[in-house]
Amino acid sequence: MKPLSGIRIADFTVHNAGPFCTNLLSQLGAEVVKIESAMRPDAFRKPHPVYGRMGPATFDQVSSTKLSVRVNLKKPEGIALAKRIVGIADVAAESFRPGVIGRLGLGYEALCAVKPDIIMLSVSSCGQEGPDSHFAGYAPLFGAWGALSDLTGYPDGPPVEMRHVMDHTVGMNAAVAVMAALMQRRATGKGTHVDVAAREVASSLAGEALLLAAAGGTPARMGNAHESLAPHGVFPALGEDRWIAIAARTDAERDALAKLTGAATLCDDAIAAWTSTREANAAAAELQEAGIAAHVSWTTPEIAADPHLRERNAIVAVREPDGTARAAVGVPMRLSKGAEIGIHSGTPKLGEHEDYIYGELLGMDSAARKALEDAEVIY
Repeated sequence: MKPLSGIRIADFTVHNAGPFCTNLLSQLGAEVVKIESAMRPDAFRKPHPVYGRMGPATFDQVSSTKLSVRVNLKKPEGIALAKRIVGIADVAAESFRPGVIGRLGLGYEALCAVKPDIIMLSVSSCGQEGPDSHFAGYAPLFGAWGALSDLTGYPDGPPVEMRHVMDHTVGMNAAVAVMAALMQRRATGKGTHVDVAAREVASSLAGEALLLAAAGGTPARMGNAHESLAPHGVFPALGEDRWIAIAARTDAERDALAKLTGAATLCDDAIAAWTSTREANAAAAELQEAGIAAHVSWTTPEIAADPHLRERNAIVAVREPDGTARAAVGVPMRLSKGAEIGIHSGTPKLGEHEDYIYGELLGMDSAARKALEDAEVIY
């Protein structure tokens, strides 16, 4: 039995950060009902060239294991139908710009009238309140506004843009917040509105630099350097675009590195002169044998083929509705005592699970559903 079995989520989130949150919760056992429409499907359903293939790659990743129903939120009857879904849910999640969900008639107070103990999650750029709450945003903005971009890169270069890692970090923080809200509801019987601001998540990851700045210091980009480890960086190996990450913490490790490489001084150029003449995996094995933390900087194909990750179900095979098999990235955690978490189905087709949601759960007969389809409420 999965830890969140019995929890149902009405999922209004779009794009990446919010959907990644609900995807994690679905892999932990929550039943996630993705609500969208043919008139306004999730933008990431559209095939786009990314990661070496033409398809909805991002949508595939964050929508596996979810259920799909169509609801036209442009119609009052669609809002009423969405409220019926919320009425059988424990959590309602959304990631629109602040104010949008309220103007639709699906704000927290409106949902509490339907389900008094509902937990509502709102994921946005800057939060639901405050002078900057009206700003829309995507992953590069979160990292730039939250200090991570400015701290990432080389001292003589520009800030480095942060993309999916930012969205996914926001989603993971949101998932933790939802689980905390569920625990609180179990203790008090009361729901709550969870407000996650993406730029605040970014800033929370730059805590030391922010403290330094608040104390009058000036944090700066360090490239691959480290405050307390040296040498610390990524060095070229033999072959095209092959690299090894090396980090030395103690004098004993530095002595071992100097002996292995024959370097009189452990400057980056001297280490690179040694690594660049060796095959990456062989060099990493030599370094590890000498007690030095080192590993090849793996490419994504190497990670996707890694038997260790496959054995741990960090990468799993799923089957799409058309029978096509593909790899998917599982939830990055494991639980003991037989809790089987992870992905169990592929990307849902739009409206694929309406027989279950509208028929079995909401008790709508075929005539009622047809009337809503004819009126383009279920559309």
